[in-house]
Amino acid sequence: MDRQRCNWTRDDQLMNTYHDEEWGVAVHDDAKLFEFLLLDAFQAGLSWKTILHKRENFRKSFDNFDYLKIALYDETKILSLIQDQGIIRNKLKINASVTNAQAFIKVQKEFGSFDNYIWQFVNHKTIVNQWEKLIDIPAKTLESDAMSKDLMKRGFKFVGSTICYAFMQAAGMVNDHLVSCYRYTLVT
Repeated sequence: MDRQRCNWTRDDQLMNTYHDEEWGVAVHDDAKLFEFLLLDAFQAGLSWKTILHKRENFRKSFDNFDYLKIALYDETKILSLIQDQGIIRNKLKINASVTNAQAFIKVQKEFGSFDNYIWQFVNHKTIVNQWEKLIDIPAKTLESDAMSKDLMKRGFKFVGSTICYAFMQAAGMVNDHLVSCYRYTLVT
């Protein structure tokens, strides 16, 4: 069956699978939210396709995105990640992963879960947009601006408003599937 999808997947099989199974689906699991936070931080300045095609390498290199382990990474582990050709070898982003894991744990303690904290920026429900063309989809919103500002205040790194909006899309905090996409009504 030939289904109409959002055309940003560009017929890349991995992108199609991600679009069809994950993008825009509401995530309330802290472990999965951290995975998206880590991957979106690495996306800064790069394409999502680049990150997605390295996702399994990131999973192996970053202990299955276990934020409790990542929060304890020492200089030796960081240096090994900088040498890891399977991931994005950006020292600032690698260090930010450790910092973000530590900040993530603090947020969990304060709010009971990261989910309770992060979903407050959309009043705990998905914002359903009605975009007809990709060009209509914003790079950031007032909600992503507020999220970015608060995350930075809490010590998170690589969480600018554009990255926060990409995170919101990935975690289903917004439904940015085009109205013509077969997934649009399935994730609302």
